[in-house]
Amino acid sequence: MAELITVDDADDPRLHDYTGLTDVELRRRREPAEGLFIAEGEKVIRRAMDAGYAMRSMLLSAKWIDTMRDVIDELPAPVYTVAPDLAERVTGYHVHRGALASMQRRPLPAAGDLLKSARRVAIMESVNDHTNIGAIFRSAAALGMDAVLLSPDCADPLYRRSVKVSMGAVFSVPYARLDGWPGGLEPVRAAGFTLLALTPDERAATLDEVAPHRMERVALMLGAEGGGLSRRALAAADDRVRIPMAHGVDSLNVGAAAAVAFYAVATGRPTA
Repeated sequence: MAELITVDDADDPRLHDYTGLTDVELRRRREPAEGLFIAEGEKVIRRAMDAGYAMRSMLLSAKWIDTMRDVIDELPAPVYTVAPDLAERVTGYHVHRGALASMQRRPLPAAGDLLKSARRVAIMESVNDHTNIGAIFRSAAALGMDAVLLSPDCADPLYRRSVKVSMGAVFSVPYARLDGWPGGLEPVRAAGFTLLALTPDERAATLDEVAPHRMERVALMLGAEGGGLSRRALAAADDRVRIPMAHGVDSLNVGAAAAVAFYAVATGRPTA
């Protein structure tokens, strides 16, 4: 059973994992270096634990103790209880969901290991918006993608905002970082995947025309919001595909586009 420890000092070193959570640049450096990530909210914390991540500690306001009692009773990690105003001073924001946990990261698998058993893969290039990362992972989990591969400069899927937006789906879909870009795509092609680049370019074939759900192995490439896939990434693809637009709309947000494309890749449009 975890030890419940009441803390009333924002500078208490035991709360170090939770300091300055709104400082994105600081946390992007600190968390991977220190081997941790932050799970926020009861459901996300439980999903992280169910996925096998070890907990370093938990930070709770008093009203959440009963809700998390079953977790507390099984934890070897300390549980720090704090007043809401102290939690805000430590983290830098009002912790609406009342529960935070510092979780231990695990080494990422090699991309080649994920490709051995996967048939439907999402590949992100330079996606640095944490909300988009989280939304894409949630769609990938919900719509049956087997794995996600990231270019070296993509944002961290385990950053707090990404995890929160994904509702813990980042724990459900295995992911890896590619070595180099776009050279890291060659092992994907060598593993038998057809590389499809998603683009709003009207010259590209539609997803219906390409019918990726009938392909043996498919890797769908997604670019960052705004600029989309780079010219180098487009040149490295086997084909370019688009989602047909109507009513003068030229494109979708990358999170929404990913959901539509994942459905087409993993399931295909249902027949009448």
